[in-house]
Amino acid sequence: MKKSVHDGHRDRLRQRFAKDGLDGFTDVQVLELLLFYCIPRQDTNELAHRLLTQFGSLSQVLETSPEELKTVSGIGDNAATFLRLIPAVARYYAVDRGSRNDAPLLTTEDLGRYLMGYFEGQSNETVYLLCLDAKCKALCCPKIGEGSVNSAGVPVRRVVEMALGANATTVVLAHNHPSGIALPSGEDVQTTRRIAAALDAVEVTLADHLVFADGDFVSMLQSGYYRPGNCRLTY
Repeated sequence: MKKSVHDGHRDRLRQRFAKDGLDGFTDVQVLELLLFYCIPRQDTNELAHRLLTQFGSLSQVLETSPEELKTVSGIGDNAATFLRLIPAVARYYAVDRGSRNDAPLLTTEDLGRYLMGYFEGQSNETVYLLCLDAKCKALCCPKIGEGSVNSAGVPVRRVVEMALGANATTVVLAHNHPSGIALPSGEDVQTTRRIAAALDAVEVTLADHLVFADGDFVSMLQSGYYRPGNCRLTY
């Protein structure tokens, strides 16, 4: 019986990954390899091409909602859930790795490294509140707001409640700009000042507000957009 050109293809691609990782892989090959594990008896090469044709790139495929993914012929519930799981796990891993060190967060760079993982794979503007104790060690980092690609609501009362509930001495606001520009907006500056005033009334210091985009961040304190009345962090 004549063999299909796809016979053994899965094994060859797995062996290549086992030997060299993803070095030299194309978007199609990475996506094809991922699909092996949720679509066991189907040629995933053609399906990977269809996904990339419709959504543009590997990152865009992985950031697409399950509902949109399922509009592509061959993608069902299992495959859609599996593909969305990839960036979620990557973000979970990045947050876990960043928070594993119990050392005090004493500099802007410390804060940036700690918070960077929270924005891994985030396609919406999202706001977190990093709560620190008197020794500048992290207590918790809850999400306090999420919005569209262009904006996220930050309820001042919720910020104050979170800070008091964590028994924080100092807090740091952090949010992302999915548009790819980490420059604080005028609205960011006004929101920061409003939150700082509310926190000051309950004797909690807002030390900084970091804006993240494309693996980089801008400190509103360092950039002169914000000056707290008192801050234990060193810069």
